[in-house]
Amino acid sequence: MSPSDEGAMLSTSSAASRNTSGNSVRSGAARPTKVDRAIKPRSRRGGGGKTRGPGSSGGPRTGGDTTTGLTRVQKFGLLFGFIAFLIPLIVDVPNLDEPGERMLAIFLLAIVFWVTEAVPLTATAVLVILLEVLLVAQGALFDPFAASPELAEAALPASAYFAALANPVIILFLGGFMIADGAEKYGLDKNITAVMLKPFAGSARSTVLGLMLITGILSAFMSNTATTATMFAVVIPILNSIKDPKARAGVALAIPLAANVGGIATPVGTPPNAIAIGALSTQGIDVSFAHWALMATPFALVVLFASWLLICALFIPRGETIKLEVEANWNMTSKAKIFYAVAALTIALWMTEPLHGISSNTVGFIPVALLLCLRVMDGGDIKKLDWPVLWLVSGGIALGTGVGATGLDAWLVNSIGWESLGTMGVILVLCFVGLGFANVMSHSAAANLLVPLAISLAVAIPGTNTMMIAVVVAIATSLGMSLPISTPPNAIAYSTGMVSVKDMAIIGVIVGLVATLALALAMPPLWQLMGLV
Repeated sequence: MSPSDEGAMLSTSSAASRNTSGNSVRSGAARPTKVDRAIKPRSRRGGGGKTRGPGSSGGPRTGGDTTTGLTRVQKFGLLFGFIAFLIPLIVDVPNLDEPGERMLAIFLLAIVFWVTEAVPLTATAVLVILLEVLLVAQGALFDPFAASPELAEAALPASAYFAALANPVIILFLGGFMIADGAEKYGLDKNITAVMLKPFAGSARSTVLGLMLITGILSAFMSNTATTATMFAVVIPILNSIKDPKARAGVALAIPLAANVGGIATPVGTPPNAIAIGALSTQGIDVSFAHWALMATPFALVVLFASWLLICALFIPRGETIKLEVEANWNMTSKAKIFYAVAALTIALWMTEPLHGISSNTVGFIPVALLLCLRVMDGGDIKKLDWPVLWLVSGGIALGTGVGATGLDAWLVNSIGWESLGTMGVILVLCFVGLGFANVMSHSAAANLLVPLAISLAVAIPGTNTMMIAVVVAIATSLGMSLPISTPPNAIAYSTGMVSVKDMAIIGVIVGLVATLALALAMPPLWQLMGLV
């Protein structure tokens, strides 16, 4: 899972340091002296994350981290963001009421700050909520509703914006965080990897397929960053046993690619999914865990398989073999057994929501309560959860709420001739804009900006399905993975020294463009045929 958001990056810590019951992996080669210094799985929700802002220098950093100095891009972002914020407040915007002008100022500020990372991503998210409370909520400063009783009646109270911090989707993600954290704590992630890799030993191509499937499955329930870290901790010795540099690069590239794609499959897989579900809930559209999985999993599997074929064609020669021996060492303490049972129960309840009727958001709180009450996890584990990602998702939900409540959505729709593009044209434009944004900024930030706009367009354009366009745009923002800075899993792979920027760009661009095109053109009619939208 991501992002967030935003995933941890490079450190000298080994990924196995936290496991109380790891597994051993032997490839017949000595362990490398250069350990996987890129891996630090304590970070969470990296799928939507980004490693460093455009134009930044130095080592990778997370979108939520503070830095001692600002890059030129960040300094420009602070200045340009402030100017962009002031323009709608000073200049009268045609056909837009004052609450909408204020919300436009907040929206532009969020765009600039999220693109340039002038301030940390999470800081921008909470700033959005604060500015909405001060400027467009009931009782706002210099009341913008005084001139119009109709606007005053439509205004939301401050509690409606603060409620984004406790939106049910946040609870769903919190449960996913607890399961992912526990899986790492009790070694479940590595042991599952060891067991599932055994059938794929021998041919290098089959091993890559196994690695991608396992990574994709884990990433559907864990942070994309943590999944990538875990997988590299397992396969670093394998990579060093491969003599062909090209084949070694192909194996290394397969892991971050599968982590990014696997996060698409479930609501807890990556933050853009949660952003879309949260935004849809404000429109009265509830998307269950199983419903999302039915929509997204087939697409993720097709992209994974096509990506495997591409990697094999470009990097893995026929006849290449990998000597692979894996052993699982299961933690059989009473606490570990309880964790296994709670995790299995939670996932089972998520997948069978249509049968029992318990909301997936409510189910997400079950592991939080049980694991703490049974002392399987404690306050220290709670502190280590990726709270900034939850705040980032909250900021996106609040942004969508404000855009709809102030009439800014209608103005954005009416100011551009979207109707002339038709539903398919709108989908294509938003998907490829999302793909472009996600390659140079946080996946979560891209989703925060585009999903509310997509929903507004769907509501305004006759014949456009709101759920369909929100899901498509959110998934498109998870396909940006052509650069080391695009997402933390990419940065982890690049930091091993086995992957070049050129190879990463080739794979990322091809997969991103083809998958986005297929997403926009093929998935909506398929979902309609299946009765999912």
